[in-house]
Amino acid sequence: MPSYSDLTDRRAVGVAIAEFDKVGREAFLHRYGFGKARDYFLVTDTGRYDSKAIFGVAYGVQHGSPLDPAEFSGGRDGAAGRLAELGYSITGINTHG
Repeated sequence: MPSYSDLTDRRAVGVAIAEFDKVGREAFLHRYGFGKARDYFLVTDTGRYDSKAIFGVAYGVQHGSPLDPAEFSGGRDGAAGRLAELGYSITGINTHG
């Protein structure tokens, strides 16, 4: 399993978000083999993003190959938590705001 702390580059997260915005949610998730978020979203001024998918793709931007969804957890102790540590706002799927 990759180490969550290996994702250190906020630019890589921005690249993943930009691709998500460009191709749309369904195409982005399909391209990388992710399902829809069940628990956590990364929230920016421009939208809500499936946090596990963004993490997996950003990891690939930084390290050369995106992560397969089965390789890691998307929860608070995983991808969502690491994105929060990098300064991103993370919200539960049923939370408004």
